[in-house]
Amino acid sequence: MSKKDKISLPASGAGLVRYFDEESTGPKVSPEQVVAITIVLAILCIILRFSSSG
Repeated sequence: MSKKDKISLPASGAGLVRYFDEESTGPKVSPEQVVAITIVLAILCIILRFSSSG
């Protein structure tokens, strides 16, 4: 097999974006805060659903 027949593969990191290197200007929210906000919104939706059927 000659060298012309070999297929060269791209570098292992080609095309990958390293998101953790990029700083965003948005608010920093911990996973616990996300869970708490989700629970509060779910309870609020349940309360509104049953209170408006009056």
